[in-house]
Amino acid sequence: MPRLKRKGIIQNHKQIACDINIMKVNIHPKWFKDAEITCACGNKFKAGATTETIYVEVCSQCHPFYTGQMKYLDAAGRVEAFKTKLSHASKKVVSKTDKRKLKREKRIKDEASRPDTLTELRKTVKK
Repeated sequence: MPRLKRKGIIQNHKQIACDINIMKVNIHPKWFKDAEITCACGNKFKAGATTETIYVEVCSQCHPFYTGQMKYLDAAGRVEAFKTKLSHASKKVVSKTDKRKLKREKRIKDEASRPDTLTELRKTVKK
């Protein structure tokens, strides 16, 4: 900037920087200074936000960190989901070699149940 200033191209570079509109117009959301925030515990308070009403599950009045009480927060059955995962994990785990043996035995059993000749195959189709 100083080099251009000396040549007389820009006379007051501070004024030009202030005149440039940095923010775009009409793209920002509407700001509500007194948006009402409602907690699941029933606590209501106001704060600035882009929506008029906000519903939250935990606030400073019921959060265990602020209240000092032990409280389990179960949002959408997380505890039950964990318990079901845990119960599925305790089931018997079959190794790969055992799976291969079972698959081989099943294939042999299926082949044994197939008809040996074309006449036997025709008889089973007619039934």
